[in-house]
Amino acid sequence: MKITEQKAFLFDLFKVAVAAADPAHLIAKYLPNKPKGRLIIIGVGKASGAMALAFERDWESAGYGELEGLVVTSKGNDEKLKHIEQIIAAHPVPDENSAIAAKQMLELVQDLSKDDLVVALISGGGSSLLSLPANGISANDKAKVNRALLAGGVPIAKMNCVRKHLSKIKGGRLAKAAYPAKVISLVISDVPGDDPALVASGPTIADETTRQDALEIIKDYKLDLPKSVMDWLNNEKSEAPKPDEKYFKQNIVHLIANANISLLAAKKHAEQMGIKAHIISDAIEGEASSVGAEHAKLAHDIMLGKSNLKKPILLLSGGETTVTLRHKGKGGRNSEYLLSLALNIDGLQNIFSLACDTDGIDGSENNAGAYADYTSVKQMQDLGIDASKYLQFNDAYTAFAAINDLIFTGATSTNVNDFRAILIR
Repeated sequence: MKITEQKAFLFDLFKVAVAAADPAHLIAKYLPNKPKGRLIIIGVGKASGAMALAFERDWESAGYGELEGLVVTSKGNDEKLKHIEQIIAAHPVPDENSAIAAKQMLELVQDLSKDDLVVALISGGGSSLLSLPANGISANDKAKVNRALLAGGVPIAKMNCVRKHLSKIKGGRLAKAAYPAKVISLVISDVPGDDPALVASGPTIADETTRQDALEIIKDYKLDLPKSVMDWLNNEKSEAPKPDEKYFKQNIVHLIANANISLLAAKKHAEQMGIKAHIISDAIEGEASSVGAEHAKLAHDIMLGKSNLKKPILLLSGGETTVTLRHKGKGGRNSEYLLSLALNIDGLQNIFSLACDTDGIDGSENNAGAYADYTSVKQMQDLGIDASKYLQFNDAYTAFAAINDLIFTGATSTNVNDFRAILIR
């Protein structure tokens, strides 16, 4: 293959991985029986619009009659729904619509009976899209918390632990509001380890963490948070309902898609093309630049015959890395990972890589990720770009834009987090 063909091949793998997490063909398997009472659909996350569309279609095909509900999703992930209301809110920092959606959702599940059924369509991105701060915490203060968590390089599990203890709706509180109705949660996981209580900060799923855990995270990462937030976390009222409480005893949780399923789909596709593939892990965390350097070393070792893995081979990985912001450059965790990798494979022939977020948005920019190979740093140098300085300034987006190697897909209507592929010929 020529270099341009390698890029197309890796991008095809990414599309296969995204397709494996497409709600369009996932919902039918988990369609519940028609309840005696009302059926209410609630949804939150970047995939909730697509999940709701699939649910409406499959419910209608089953001839089960009427349904009602509300989902909140991000711009570009909205769908044309017949019966379920849809609100578009902001990500990764909440906006006014995030609070409006949360209030309406809580009202929708009030005064239900044991004959009613609530189906929750949960996917990544929901922590921002559905945001209703606890008493005494302003929307502005909650937004400051989100910015601090994002800039501080806090892993997603710890990030959501803090957020759910500052909320009126997260951490199982939405399920508590729906009691005594049964709640079935259909979850597309975007978190390493696939704990459903962490996806979208678990609005319908019981929380096992404590407010003390949240306080320890704030201390460990030296986060400077508003006084109202710290006052609330030091109040026992901030504790979320626990798994052994009555609100959760009859509820059901189904994990319908995750990173592993998508990586296996990409692996199968590559092997059908005659290329051996190896999944490093579906749950990688850590600083994006450090992970990029580690993966570059693994690729280098394979090239030199110092690994049990033999070339030619495709290395796949998922999970969610983090970026600790040192400067205000442009770029998300996947482009930062890839710039670090590019620096460490510079000149090592026949190593090619792509890293993208499966939701189509890498951090706060408009790209899904980027592509790099052993010539990337040289291409940047020819344009007067010092790749190491751009990495230092968290400006990977600008570096890859200069050599036309950003990947753009637009919103994908799903989210199983990072997709990384390294092809070693």
